[in-house]
Amino acid sequence: MSDDSANRHFREQVRSWGSTNKPNGRDGEVDEQSPLLNGNHSGHHDHNGNGNGLVDDQHHGNKTLKFLFDTRHTPGIDSDNVAVRYSSHTWHVAKVTLLSNYVNFLLVMVPIGIIAGEANWSPTAVFTINFFAIIPLAAVLSFATEQISMKLGEALGGLLNATFGNAVELIVSIVALRDGQIQVVQSSMLGSILSNLLLVMGMCFFFGGIVNMRDRVTGQGMEQSFASATAQTTCSLMTLSSASLVIPATLYSALSKADSEDKEHSILVLSRGTAIILLLLYVMYLWFQLRTHPNLFDAETQHHNEEEAEEPVMGPIAAGIVLVVTTVLVAICADYLVGSIDPLVETAHISKNFIGLILIPIVGNAAEHVTAVVVAIRNKMDLAMGVAIGSSIQIALLVTPFLVVLGWAVLDQPMTLRFETFETVAFAFSVLVVTYTVQDGKSNYLEGAMLLGLYIIIALAFYVSPSDALDKAFNTVMG
Repeated sequence: MSDDSANRHFREQVRSWGSTNKPNGRDGEVDEQSPLLNGNHSGHHDHNGNGNGLVDDQHHGNKTLKFLFDTRHTPGIDSDNVAVRYSSHTWHVAKVTLLSNYVNFLLVMVPIGIIAGEANWSPTAVFTINFFAIIPLAAVLSFATEQISMKLGEALGGLLNATFGNAVELIVSIVALRDGQIQVVQSSMLGSILSNLLLVMGMCFFFGGIVNMRDRVTGQGMEQSFASATAQTTCSLMTLSSASLVIPATLYSALSKADSEDKEHSILVLSRGTAIILLLLYVMYLWFQLRTHPNLFDAETQHHNEEEAEEPVMGPIAAGIVLVVTTVLVAICADYLVGSIDPLVETAHISKNFIGLILIPIVGNAAEHVTAVVVAIRNKMDLAMGVAIGSSIQIALLVTPFLVVLGWAVLDQPMTLRFETFETVAFAFSVLVVTYTVQDGKSNYLEGAMLLGLYIIIALAFYVSPSDALDKAFNTVMG
């Protein structure tokens, strides 16, 4: 994922709160004992009138700030006392995790969401609370993955980021697929792609174009630029994924007069074969990007190198533990979230398509979406495009076909690539519009407004229509 640029700025700002000078002037020396660990935090005052009391208060205050906000080092972490050392290390891991992203204040929703699910609160409450609980968990999952990838090198790190780039969407979809919510799974996959292609890219183009509208020297209108070759390559892959959805839908319509069981069997065979092909193509895409043609993607890497390289703030073992714990919490919250969908549809009178297409994609990508917009405002469009299109590629060529294979081989669920006709048409038109928009390697706020407008139109169409109604209406019109 390419969402660490803006998050790095956030962490640097937080780190500055804990990076305080010591009163004795030894800036390079780290205090190993914390006032909150050794019990000496009462603030000794010198009443001799020489000002030492004020210095002591400032010293203890600085150590407290370092203990709370310094993500580079936690006092006591190198202590000879085993209890102090392990306590400090545990707090250090918790601290750097909590301060890794601005959305982590929503982590308070995690225990509340679990309680709401266990106590059988109203479906609306269970869905809403767990919805907001998964948002910061997705950010923590991304942070832990980033910390591990820093230790693995460029190739393995890139592979890990690619694998866990959409872990939250994958976990939520696996839970939904296990419960037989195939319609929700399909809608959430399509919704994740559309939200990245239209909503995220549209916001990047719009806000980036507004902020960088005029040349600072001449005052004339200007456009933002990005690597058009990379964008065209990824858009070609998106066009292929669009075709992989259009073909099953077309075959299903062509077999309208065939026996129902034979028709469903044909679609299953086609979908499973197509899924395997898409997975192989994704592996080739990773090899192409990371090994044989990394120079085509150097523009994004160059932006990273322009800034000071960030060092990992926790070890790979600690990051792995955070990754595992967060994954378990995501699975628990996702279970309650998915379990509340059917009652929510009945009580709130909204379609499953709208929940899957619009709401669920927000869960796993909210922090990443904000990051992409911030990066675009800083006129680093290659990074923004990497977030938007890169995530779409992962969903289309990795997550969706993997779910088809998982439903086939493990969960015994007939997950196919035959989406509703209207969903398929909306996806195909969206890919077409995005391809034409990015082919020149330039963007402006008008193009961003067009992408946002198309996303809102599609969202409105699914909001006003109950499940399956659009598909039936479309098939009636097409005969």
